[in-house]
Amino acid sequence: MTGQKDLSWMIGEMSGVPGVRHVVVLSADGLLITCSPNTGRDDAERLAAFCASLHSIASSVAKAHGEHQDGRAPFVRQQMVEFQGGFLFVQLAGDNSRLAVVTEPRIDPARVGQEMALQVRRIREGLSVAARGTAPE
Repeated sequence: MTGQKDLSWMIGEMSGVPGVRHVVVLSADGLLITCSPNTGRDDAERLAAFCASLHSIASSVAKAHGEHQDGRAPFVRQQMVEFQGGFLFVQLAGDNSRLAVVTEPRIDPARVGQEMALQVRRIREGLSVAARGTAPE
């Protein structure tokens, strides 16, 4: 990401997990924040847009079928898609951001999910992105 602040710390540890092909951090509205070095910008931007759409669909399902608590609609924490040739994992990474990981087909999904949760926990503050149209405080 030429000309931008180095954000590789957001994905550094996930990129080293065996079987991980691509790591992308995106805003809730699908804008690319950063990606692993082996992921081309065009591919990363398409993946970011896809993951935002996937999260939107999953949120609709959660609101229609999830459990409401304290008057609040349920929200989606993570998604996993298994496809021929691999997996896609998407987790909330902050108030308005997501961490997405594409893997090879022969991985331990539980380990990838656990590593993602650890990564998100370590960097949650840095990953929070202001929603579009709001000024930073």
